[in-house]
Amino acid sequence: MPESPIRKLVPYAEAAANKGVEVLYLNIGQPDISTPESARNAVKEFDADVLAYSHSAGMYELRSGFANYYRSHGMPVSAEDVLITTGGSEAIQFALGSITDPGDELIIPEPFYANYNGFSVQSGVQVVPVPSSIENGFALPPIEEFEKKISQRTKGIMICNPGNPTGYLYSEAELDKLREIVQRHDLYLLADEVYREFTYDGESHKSILQLEGLAEHAIVLDSLSKRYSMCGARIGCIVSRNKELISTALKYGQARLSPPTLAQIASIGALRTPKAYFEEVLGEYQERRNTLVGGLKSIEGVHCPMPKGAFYCVAQLPVEDAEAFAKWLLSEFQWEGKTLMFAPNAGFYSTSGLGKNEVRLAYVLEKEKLQQAVEILRNGLATYNALNG
Repeated sequence: MPESPIRKLVPYAEAAANKGVEVLYLNIGQPDISTPESARNAVKEFDADVLAYSHSAGMYELRSGFANYYRSHGMPVSAEDVLITTGGSEAIQFALGSITDPGDELIIPEPFYANYNGFSVQSGVQVVPVPSSIENGFALPPIEEFEKKISQRTKGIMICNPGNPTGYLYSEAELDKLREIVQRHDLYLLADEVYREFTYDGESHKSILQLEGLAEHAIVLDSLSKRYSMCGARIGCIVSRNKELISTALKYGQARLSPPTLAQIASIGALRTPKAYFEEVLGEYQERRNTLVGGLKSIEGVHCPMPKGAFYCVAQLPVEDAEAFAKWLLSEFQWEGKTLMFAPNAGFYSTSGLGKNEVRLAYVLEKEKLQQAVEILRNGLATYNALNG
């Protein structure tokens, strides 16, 4: 199993904190936005003598709530097309287990969410990467590059939209190209759409469930963790109109018995959250994005494309090894009593050697702390490069 680039440096951060240094955590997508009151109240008001199992597919009320949510976003989904999972992570695991056998292949544009590597190892699946480039903001690679990678063992193409770690938002034209290739080769198209609500500058998200002709091909992997700032609840889902896929995934659900009951109760409440919640949250994240990315662009030698979605950005730093720099920041450097933790981006690639001088930063803290993070990075880079010639 590969280590998580998001969490592998935690011992260094703990050591810094134990020395009295304040660590600004931009390594992980843990929002500081309040969880909706409707979700918190649903748990407070829950009253039952027995905290019992739910159906292995999840509570019907929750599946119906998800289906209503998707239909309100233009996706023709019923409760029977939804299977509740213990977080988006389990949704990915169940989906991979349902469509692949050991030795099968999954094509993924890289960089991609680091845990896709770990989940693929668990399932005996070979990730076949198609590199994208920071130079064009991590746009979808040419479709010909996907064609070159398809073999008899290929079972699907997987994307994250909007992207983690890049914040890239796929255009409708790019999604149409993916639709054509999966139809032509009879593949699955898996889309991790956890960050669907977070798009900026007037851009909007298009789901693969809205694409014509993909009823048997499209598999959406979703989660409430980031959408409603309730990461600890661990509730996600698989959504597909492919009945055989959902039936197969349910076998995995039966093996783990049921999703957590109280978390499902909270999720039922969360799905009742008024749209005004997202308007406020979106405005806040867009300001945070502008603060962080604008600050990064002001640092000499740093290159950072402006993300259109999610709440991450990837920055290329003027260092040879971003992980070595990250360790040094946490163990040797502080600025005004503070230091910075981010995720080395090499761990978000499958191809060895790529992304070695890149980092992923999550703009999940208030703007003042993001400004401090920029100054820590600015001063840290100057000191580190002076020490290393």
